[in-house]
Amino acid sequence: MDLSLLIPAYNEQARILSTVDSVRSFLATRPWTHEIIVVDDGSADGTADVVVAAMATRPGLRCARGDRNRGKGGAIRLGLQEATGEVVGFIDADDKTDIAALDEVFGKLQGGADIVIGDRTLADSDIAVERRAYRQWGSEQFRRLLRWWMRLGDFPDTQCGFKFFRAPVMRDLFERMRIDGYMFDVELLLLATQAGHRVIRVPVRWRDDPDSRFQPVSGSLRNLRELARIRRIHG
Repeated sequence: MDLSLLIPAYNEQARILSTVDSVRSFLATRPWTHEIIVVDDGSADGTADVVVAAMATRPGLRCARGDRNRGKGGAIRLGLQEATGEVVGFIDADDKTDIAALDEVFGKLQGGADIVIGDRTLADSDIAVERRAYRQWGSEQFRRLLRWWMRLGDFPDTQCGFKFFRAPVMRDLFERMRIDGYMFDVELLLLATQAGHRVIRVPVRWRDDPDSRFQPVSGSLRNLRELARIRRIHG
């Protein structure tokens, strides 16, 4: 198996199959063998049931079910246990990042990269729908915080939901990770940097999602707690 694509999903019943079908349409035109694993993160709706029913007509589609809501990092951890590909990566369930960037991802991995991540700040990235002003301001402040507090200035877009790994590298990192929530990307890149892995950024085509579940106040406080925990664990 060349590629295992993980799609963590929480209460995504209404749009998960649209994302799956979009990805399948692209992968059908490429030579890679692949599997798509939707990871239901303890959803309260019928996300898992919809995916399981769709498996009969969509070869290569699988579903992993979490027993409770653990967070995006926890969902990806669960999906990684089921993955069989030489390359393992994840995208968001809302299909915000164009899967076509996967062509460049494979090129970089074949060229020696250990990890390839999408970066919306690169000049060649195409932002089809801009963030609302307050969210853009928040993202800029978050980047400043990561440069100062986490020493991740080389990665100005840690939160882009488009990351791919050589499978052994990803498994090693997740064995050492402790964060299951939204800030797991930060811990992931911090550990990758400390381990000396070659991380390459690639431009992506991205659009904002007006249905974002992020709550600015409570979400920001939760994220700060997770960042503090990362600092405490990894220094």
